[in-house]
Amino acid sequence: MIQRPQTIYLLAAAIFNFAVFFTSLYSRAMADPVQWIGWGLAISLTLVVIVSIAAIFLYNNRKKQLTVVKTATYFQIIALAAVGGILFSLGGFGAYLLWEVAGTLFICLALLMLWLAGRGIKKDEDLVKSMDRIR
Repeated sequence: MIQRPQTIYLLAAAIFNFAVFFTSLYSRAMADPVQWIGWGLAISLTLVVIVSIAAIFLYNNRKKQLTVVKTATYFQIIALAAVGGILFSLGGFGAYLLWEVAGTLFICLALLMLWLAGRGIKKDEDLVKSMDRIR
């Protein structure tokens, strides 16, 4: 059903990933002379947003929803790796990169939300399996 906690987690993950596009981290990534890192970040974030929203509507098929959420988690890890590359190319973590680190925090929070959604879907699947055994 749409009112499950996983839906909130998936929606929050999509919002956090979409918010990265409006941070200085994204603008710095696109201004980087090594263009593939910025494009890799943009593509992986877009894929996570699309896949997260698509996973919301797969509530009737929990196994497929769990597979889609795992796929989104893999794309999120790719985005996190791209952000790590961007931050280290800017000179590492420091006080002058506070807003870039805030963009990284959005990506980490989205990864946490995807993990919580996957855990909730697995819990629901286990609950349905246990009810089937009782019958």
